[in-house]
Amino acid sequence: MRNQNNRVAILGSLRIPFVKSFQQYSRTSNQDMLTATLQGLVDKHNLSGQLLGDVAFGAVMQSSFEWNYSREVVLGTTLHPNTPAFNLQRACGTSLETINLIALKISAGQIASGVGGGSDTNSDLPIMFQRKLAWKLIDLNGAKSLGQRIGRFLKVNLSDLKPSYPAIFEPRTGLSMGQHTEKMVKEWKVGRAEQDQLAYESHMNAIKAYKEGFYNDLIIPYKTATKDTIVREDTSMEKLTKLKPAFDKSATGTLTAGNSTIFTDGAAAVFLGTEEYAAQNNQEVLAYFADCEAAAVDFVHGAGLLMAPTLAVARLLKRNNLTLQDFDFYEIHEAFAGQVLCTLKAWEDNEYCKKELGLDKALGSIDRSKMNVKGGSVALGHPFGATGARVVGTMAKLLNQKGKGRGLVSVCTAGGMGVAAIIEK
Repeated sequence: MRNQNNRVAILGSLRIPFVKSFQQYSRTSNQDMLTATLQGLVDKHNLSGQLLGDVAFGAVMQSSFEWNYSREVVLGTTLHPNTPAFNLQRACGTSLETINLIALKISAGQIASGVGGGSDTNSDLPIMFQRKLAWKLIDLNGAKSLGQRIGRFLKVNLSDLKPSYPAIFEPRTGLSMGQHTEKMVKEWKVGRAEQDQLAYESHMNAIKAYKEGFYNDLIIPYKTATKDTIVREDTSMEKLTKLKPAFDKSATGTLTAGNSTIFTDGAAAVFLGTEEYAAQNNQEVLAYFADCEAAAVDFVHGAGLLMAPTLAVARLLKRNNLTLQDFDFYEIHEAFAGQVLCTLKAWEDNEYCKKELGLDKALGSIDRSKMNVKGGSVALGHPFGATGARVVGTMAKLLNQKGKGRGLVSVCTAGGMGVAAIIEK
């Protein structure tokens, strides 16, 4: 529900560079990345020794060894060690949801300050044994005698030793997110040229933002990375057009490595508080986290896997008595360029908006010049658990620079879910 009690101020954000997986952050854990990020935020806002109300972090590709990693991250910084922390996961919407929960606690008066964020790494994958081997080892551990141990050990065979690698696919359908998006773009008649154009604009906006120094105070160097490494200044429509389809490899495939996000490592965090806390601690209020909504679609029975943000946004607009055009900026997560274009077309479609969103008419078009103006996920990268915090941090700075206004952020997720939020100045 809308935050109607204490206004929730966004006081700052920070992230480490987003880098291509298996490169600069190889052999680096989620805990390592987030500890560096949170310590950077602590240093930036002079929070050393301070007791915050709560901290919430999350990751998608998380090892069982990191079962309490949010708390461990806090203990690895110079925050007051009595600061509590908890883990949360909602696929690619993880850090937007952590920010929402911290905001709700602040709005309800439970806490006065907190941090939400997340991270993800494919370079430190939680590789597991086969389940059948795990079960046999559990049985072996419970053996009461040497004879039982030998007997149970002999039940282990070579096939049991094959490692199990995590895969990004939907258990209910067996299809990857890219394969699902290929189905979506075919349904919505989104062509290859449209997708490549959006991807090109994403890179160009990111390059422009870097040249303007927009990210100077939003990113801290980590290891050998000083800035996002996936952004390509030398990309062009010609280069993007030459890339081969990555998911549907037939002549009808349109998703490529160029118009899709690639595996990315990184972490991001957002600092929140009440207006009173900000005043007492000499913290600048950048913007306000006004409202948030999560939604889901039945992708198993025909809905587009990544279309849930259309529902989340529609509910937000209705609850806040706003139209889709009542925003100065839009941060729409680019899991795939095609997914963004499907979302925009759905909002413009009368039949979809009436049937799926329960509206009287289409929500209409947005001004594309206001969307992802500092680059989107295709260019900047997409560490699953960190993207929500990135877009909130970007939006807060945009609104603060403008001096007033309203921003809409939207993140699609695996499992047919989506999270959207309204940020105001």
